[in-house]
Amino acid sequence: MWTTLIDNRTTWFGIRCVFRDSITGTYEERITLWEAKDFDDAISMAESEALEYASIFDGVSFAGLTQAYLVGDAPGHGSEVFSLIRESDLNQEDYIARFFDTGDERQRHAD
Repeated sequence: MWTTLIDNRTTWFGIRCVFRDSITGTYEERITLWEAKDFDDAISMAESEALEYASIFDGVSFAGLTQAYLVGDAPGHGSEVFSLIRESDLNQEDYIARFFDTGDERQRHAD
């Protein structure tokens, strides 16, 4: 489906995978970086690693959702490694509350 990049060179991809922990009832989103020749190659490597990662923990399984983002140049300080654009009619406050700050996240707030 995805074409190989110019001259078969490799480039960087950010891949987001989702995991389910059936013991704690939580979901985890992980973004990992992969140097690959195309999207398919990067996704394949990330999915293999996702299965390996899930096998380390009791009750954790790879949920099967993989999203890929072309980073391009080698990542460095401040590099964007993933971006997802979603259409929504929600206002800003409702959008954040619905998708990112539901109250169920396990997170710390910075000072």
